[in-house]
Amino acid sequence: MDKRTELTARNFPPAKKEAELQGPPPSLYDGPESSYKLAFTDEKFLLREELRPVRMQLELLKPELVQSELGIESTIVIFGSARIVPPDVAQRLLSDAQSANNETALRIAKTHLHMSRYYDEARRFGALVTEKSRALASPIYVVTGGGPGIMEAGNRGAHEVGGKSIGLNIVLPHEQAPNPYITPELCFQFHYFGLRKMHFLMRSIGLLCFPGGFGTLDEMFEVLTLIQTGKCRRRPIMLFGREFWTKLINFDLLVETGMISPLDLQLFHYVESAEEAWGILEAEYGFDMPVTGLGELGDLGSFDADS
Repeated sequence: MDKRTELTARNFPPAKKEAELQGPPPSLYDGPESSYKLAFTDEKFLLREELRPVRMQLELLKPELVQSELGIESTIVIFGSARIVPPDVAQRLLSDAQSANNETALRIAKTHLHMSRYYDEARRFGALVTEKSRALASPIYVVTGGGPGIMEAGNRGAHEVGGKSIGLNIVLPHEQAPNPYITPELCFQFHYFGLRKMHFLMRSIGLLCFPGGFGTLDEMFEVLTLIQTGKCRRRPIMLFGREFWTKLINFDLLVETGMISPLDLQLFHYVESAEEAWGILEAEYGFDMPVTGLGELGDLGSFDADS
């Protein structure tokens, strides 16, 4: 062995090796009350209430390290309801309701069919972003909440054109299993909502909000608040479907009553198609302009993890 390699050799064995070498504990210390296990292999210890700060740090670090190692610098976030179904499923629900002559089921099925167009647009947008950004110095990766509905559609669009996409799943009582279109090495699971929402923003260059419920509204308003208050850099926020959003939220009333500034209405754009949403990103970042010495998208600024 070259003696010079000893200059940079590890002084201590890596934790992984220690964990692999650890055999079964001596019989006297293999009971449930034993504290013999290495601390970092002891699940019972790691799940103690006092270890919450450690678990939060791990939940921050794991997706960060994996994405850094895979060279992911820029993402586009797609928010939206888990309850919006694909058009073929909506059509089947409608046919079933008509066959059963069930008025309630028919009304619900018609609503599903009407809303299913958003699934198609999210799917098209996922494909469009993935295809259009391939040639960029820093490709843009679709990131969703990892579940069904609009989230599935965004991941599906990227998958169908051979691209990778990210899913940030959350542990919930009744949902959600990750949809089958997320790239396996980019499918993460979170316990803490706050850290999940932080990861939505850390690499994002824009956000596209489709119709949704409490979860979508929570995510959208957190981003608007962070940008309004200067806690993170400005980036395009697009609300898909003006009719839905203006019926749901009276932004003009907020301005009229002095709850927000008229300038705050410039924090977001309404869009009606995947192409229109991409056009806003293209105009904002100059994707169609010649390459300059200004650096990659990843150098445009990032969410400050300390804020």
